[in-house]
Amino acid sequence: MQIRLTKFARTRLFPNPPRINAIQGVTPEAFEAHLNVEPPLKVLDGYAPFCKLHVHRNWTQTRCLTVPITDDNRHLLRSAYEARSRDELPVLVRWLENVVPPVADYLIVILYSREQMARENEAIDADWGVVGVLATATPEEIPMTPITMMRNALGVEEGGSGVPIDRDAYRRSVEYWERHANWRVTR
Repeated sequence: MQIRLTKFARTRLFPNPPRINAIQGVTPEAFEAHLNVEPPLKVLDGYAPFCKLHVHRNWTQTRCLTVPITDDNRHLLRSAYEARSRDELPVLVRWLENVVPPVADYLIVILYSREQMARENEAIDADWGVVGVLATATPEEIPMTPITMMRNALGVEEGGSGVPIDRDAYRRSVEYWERHANWRVTR
């Protein structure tokens, strides 16, 4: 099985200039090579048949993706309308500003099949394409954000995958994301 970093993932996981909340301590090429030689600890089913999650022990210096929202940090919550690419419409996002979580214990690599990548107009020369990475303290999936579920339901033309919303999964996502946020460092 061959795995490749997609263009979408490469720009988000290895941005230029580098960001502290992206993949740390490894080049995109070394990251991809690692995925092709080291078997995952386990493989989880994703939100659709074309999606798999490979759970790896973190071999990088990448920090946890999310931080619990507490009374001590709630005042650091920020929000803005942002798009993940030039082709997508901006959506409301939020994050904790200037909060730095610990280095993650696990990297959960989100993979889409070659066929799905072709449907989304990004053909790859591999069986699977990396579309994202969840850096976590546990070997379990972090729920997809509610807005990502909605974008997926809108279809490929709006930056999604065309998978309808699973109402139960959406409720679980809201429950998680009401208590957690992504983070950024601006100073």
